[in-house]
Amino acid sequence: MRYTIIFPVYNEEENIENIYKQTARVMNTLKNKYEIIFVNDGSFDNTPDMLSRLHEKYPEVKIINFSRNFGHQTAVTAGLHHAIGEAIAILDADLQDPPEILPRFFKKLEEGYDAVYAVRKKRKENIFKRGMYSMFYRLLKKIADTDIPLDSGDFCVMSKRMVRTMNSLPERNRFIRGIRSWVGYKQCGIEYERNARSAGESKYTLRKMFKLAFDGIFSFSYIPLQLMFFIGFFSLMLSFLGIIIAFYMKFFTQNYTRVPGFASTFILLMFIGGLVLFSIGILGEYIRRIYDEIKQRPPYIIESKIGF
Repeated sequence: MRYTIIFPVYNEEENIENIYKQTARVMNTLKNKYEIIFVNDGSFDNTPDMLSRLHEKYPEVKIINFSRNFGHQTAVTAGLHHAIGEAIAILDADLQDPPEILPRFFKKLEEGYDAVYAVRKKRKENIFKRGMYSMFYRLLKKIADTDIPLDSGDFCVMSKRMVRTMNSLPERNRFIRGIRSWVGYKQCGIEYERNARSAGESKYTLRKMFKLAFDGIFSFSYIPLQLMFFIGFFSLMLSFLGIIIAFYMKFFTQNYTRVPGFASTFILLMFIGGLVLFSIGILGEYIRRIYDEIKQRPPYIIESKIGF
């Protein structure tokens, strides 16, 4: 069995050497051929030069350089497109996903599984990030049409058959862990304790976290659209009730000439306006994804490839 290890990297100059050393030390114990693919996602620090020097020393290192930053999920996708191993692993480049547990994953693959994903038992991020991730995974679990395992990220090992099937899917706003679950085949999870970041700072800003969350929700759930319908229906029923009350006051009471309270009118208008804008925003997220698919642009542009 030949192995492929994929690392998406973005400004990770402080981690590159450790990534290779730890991964190579583990892979050399397996006595099989392997390749390590670094997907440079438009880094502007010393990462590209360090990767080039790494390839000069170690021919098993292969490099894909993007023309600009296309995002983590796109970088993972590029690595999957270029992988030639029978067992393909995806790890983060901050060493929070320890290469030392890869042999356990490969063993499960040899038992007949097509995907072995990591389940985070404990995270080392700050309390805000832990809370955000926990809330997102549980929300996605409730509303997604596909059964996406709780607390499982992109860290996984997959068979060639699994990767080939995932590569055949043409969608551009890719949510790898969702696609992995949607494809099916025989899968299992392995619990592990996630390490703290080895060096540097996380490249997942709040904006990127929200984009990832939106890709997961809007790519694998129709609940937001259905929710818009039910909220709209409820608002419509309330408006009919308001019409009946206004009709009754006008023709059956003596108070119909009074002007309604400004506060209640203002609150109602703000509520309806907010509801409309929120609904348009949900529609916009789905339409944006349709627009991306219609444009048929490639998901990424490769500036150069080294070692292939």
